[in-house]
Amino acid sequence: MPFLDTDRELARHSYYAATAPRQPARAALPPGEHRCDVAVVGAGFAGLTAAIELRQRGFDVVVLEAQRVGDGASGRNGGQAIYGLACDITSIEDQLGRDDARRVFAMTLEALDDMRQRIRGFAIDCDWSDGHLAVATSERKARALRDEVSLLAARYDHSLRWVERADLPRWIASPRYVAAAHDARSGHLHPLKYALGLARAADALGVRLHEGSLVSRMARDGDGVSLATEGGATLRARHVLLAGNVHLDAFSPALAPRLGARVMPVGTYIVCSKPLAPEQAQALIPCGAAVCDNNFILDYFRTTADHRLLYGGRVSYSTRTPMNVAASMTTRMARTFPQLRGVQAEFAWGGFVDISMNRAPDFGRLSEYGNRVYYLQGFSGHGVALTGLAGKLVAEAIAGDASRFDVFARLRHHPFPGGRALRTPALVLGMAYYRLKDLW
Repeated sequence: MPFLDTDRELARHSYYAATAPRQPARAALPPGEHRCDVAVVGAGFAGLTAAIELRQRGFDVVVLEAQRVGDGASGRNGGQAIYGLACDITSIEDQLGRDDARRVFAMTLEALDDMRQRIRGFAIDCDWSDGHLAVATSERKARALRDEVSLLAARYDHSLRWVERADLPRWIASPRYVAAAHDARSGHLHPLKYALGLARAADALGVRLHEGSLVSRMARDGDGVSLATEGGATLRARHVLLAGNVHLDAFSPALAPRLGARVMPVGTYIVCSKPLAPEQAQALIPCGAAVCDNNFILDYFRTTADHRLLYGGRVSYSTRTPMNVAASMTTRMARTFPQLRGVQAEFAWGGFVDISMNRAPDFGRLSEYGNRVYYLQGFSGHGVALTGLAGKLVAEAIAGDASRFDVFARLRHHPFPGGRALRTPALVLGMAYYRLKDLW
């Protein structure tokens, strides 16, 4: 499995893995027959949050994870928890109308509040810090950012603080940017610490969480669904949640093949500098926010609790790792912060996220299983907060109120053209076009 081999190799040199010690692995689901109310496949942010929300509503929940908690995108991402979706909110308006688009946007803000509440309520030590700064690399991009700020204030009752070029040094010490918008409600964290904290919370609530439990088959079973693992276990459940995102298609492609065709694995890469002097790290981003630009193919970065700069931005639309990731990403970091020339990256890693064709989240049910199988995917690199909301909405739906889940489920999604064989070259060509647009 080249995808999985590449994925494991990318994860080996992660700053997050080096700074979030793990406990011994949880036992796999033992061979034999097992039952539960809800079976969750995947122990990332979405699956763990759904399990917590369901357990708090009284359901008996089993989580099956093929690898370890947080081994996918949940434990490797840039750690930026941001309002909104990966797509423009106007594209949601086009599909659902303005009223439901307002509901969707309001739920993305709720996701941020929920994340803060979980961190406090479960005492998760995950280096949370408030603030997000969107920056523009050109006057054209600044106009687009200003238009977004105006739109959010006028239609969505969400105010961002506009930062003119002359004021930028008080927010970020970089010559690359011409304007910015600050959101105090967003923030950033150590994602693997957060994932491990959610798993501990699930354990404490009585969720049965099993690592090393790869699901190989799924079938209708009377008025429920049965799952079979490679370890010889059978789990019968009234409801199933598929929360493996792009890794579901990699590990268990036979479970829901039509879902895999609607998302594309995209490699994303991050470096983390050697420790800086505290005052030097603070001077890079005086506001303390997470930062990303508003290019289509964007750079994103933030300082860490131990005074490093964590910088991401290079992507790959094939399953091959680009050569010299550490060197190229360090060059990008120094282009943004020339004062860091000569500062080396101590960690360089990456992983795969799933993107949908329209970059909108893809939530729904599988009708062939009597609508008892739910799925969550297509977060498109914008899932740190949104995954938690998704898990909450699934729990609401299984508990009997699907009104909010169904707003997202109404979004239309299409498979990537060309199937597995041609979707990668087609997307590579498309991304080349957007790289050129970002330079205009």
